[in-house]
Amino acid sequence: MIAPEPKLVAAVITEWRTNTHADVLLSRILEPEAWGHSKPFGLKLAAVYADQFPGNDLCRSYCQKHNIPIFPTVTGAIGIGTREVAVDGVIVIGEHGQYAHNRLGQTLYPRRRLFEEVVHAFRILKKRVPVFSDKHLSYDWLFARWMYDLARHEGIPFMAGSSLPVAWRLPALNVPIGSELSEALAVGYADLDAYGFHALETLQCVTERRQGGETGVLSVRCVTGPQVWEEAKAGHWSKELLDAVEPARQAAFHGPKPIQPSPNDALFLVNYRDGLKGAVTMLGAAGPCFAFSGRRRGVKEPVAAVFNLEDKRPFGHFGHLLRAIEQMIVTGRPSYPIERTLLTSGLLAALLQSRFEGGTVIPTPHLAELTYQPADWPYAPGEVGTPA
Repeated sequence: MIAPEPKLVAAVITEWRTNTHADVLLSRILEPEAWGHSKPFGLKLAAVYADQFPGNDLCRSYCQKHNIPIFPTVTGAIGIGTREVAVDGVIVIGEHGQYAHNRLGQTLYPRRRLFEEVVHAFRILKKRVPVFSDKHLSYDWLFARWMYDLARHEGIPFMAGSSLPVAWRLPALNVPIGSELSEALAVGYADLDAYGFHALETLQCVTERRQGGETGVLSVRCVTGPQVWEEAKAGHWSKELLDAVEPARQAAFHGPKPIQPSPNDALFLVNYRDGLKGAVTMLGAAGPCFAFSGRRRGVKEPVAAVFNLEDKRPFGHFGHLLRAIEQMIVTGRPSYPIERTLLTSGLLAALLQSRFEGGTVIPTPHLAELTYQPADWPYAPGEVGTPA
C-alpha cells in the first residue's frame, strides 16, 4: 500500500534554537528517526517565517540542509512565494525569544500578532487551512478571545495548547467522560506564567470530563508563600489530595525529597460555575512534577497520577503533541477543543492579576459562560520515552 503524500505545513515561529519548542516540534518533522520515531509524521515542513534569529539560531541551518525556504513575511511562507495558499496547515510557535515582560510577570510573546498575520495571509490568498498555536493563546484575555472569535468567523480549524494533556500518566489515569467530580487538584512548579499554564492544562484536561462537560468559571484567586498552606488549613484546597499524589511522585522520580513549604510556593484557586472547586499548587519543593488528583463522587479513595514528561532529549511528549497536530491537519478537524486552551489562557491571565493585587478574588464573568464538551483524544501510552 502506498503511503499518502505528506501534508505541507508552514511554520510561523518566534525563534528556533536547541530544545526550544520550535526545535522539538519542527525538527521532528524534518528528521523523525533522529528523535526516536520509526514512523514518520504525515507532515512536510514547506516554508518558515521566523520573527528572530539569535546568535545560536538553528532555523537557517536546518532549512538550508532540508532545502526549505525562509520568508521575511508570514504571507510569503503560507504562499511559499506564490499568490495562493500553498500549504495544508500552519503551525504557530510563539514561544521563546527575546520579548518584553509586563508588570504581571508575563512574557509578551506575539502570538496574537502572528495569528493575525496568518489570517491576513488567508484572506489575501483566498483560502483557509487548519492552524495550531503552541501553548496559551495570549497573555491578554481580550487578545485570546479575539483569536478564538476570529478563527470561528473565518471558518479556520483551530487548535492550541500544551503538551501536558498528551503526556504519559503514572499510574494510568483515564477519568471517564461523564464522571461526577467533587474536588480536583493539580500540582506544578516553577514560573507561574510559563509553567503555570502547563499546570492549568493538567487540571483542565481532566476536569472538563466531568458530568455535563465544562460549565465555565465564576472567579479565581492566587496566593503565594506561607498563605498557600494557610488556605489548606482553611479548607480551600485539600492536603489529602496532594498526599494522594505522593506514591506516583515517588515512583516517577525515584525517591524525591518530601514536599515542604517553600517561600516561592503559589496556589491557584478556581471556582467553577457548577460548584466544582479546583486548585493548582505550584510548589518549589515538588521538583519537576506535574500531577492531578481528584475525588469522584461516591468513591472513597482519590484518583491521582503524575503527568510524566521526558525531561531530556528527545522530549517524547512533544512527539505525542505533534501526532495530535498531524491528525488535525490531515483531517481538517481539531483533535481536541480549542475552548480548553481559551479557558486556560483566560484563567492564567486572571490568576496573575490576582497575584499582582496581593491575592484578591478576581470575578471572571467572561469565563462563566465558556462551556464545551471534551474529546477522547488519548494521552501517551506505555512508559516515558515510548515514541509517538
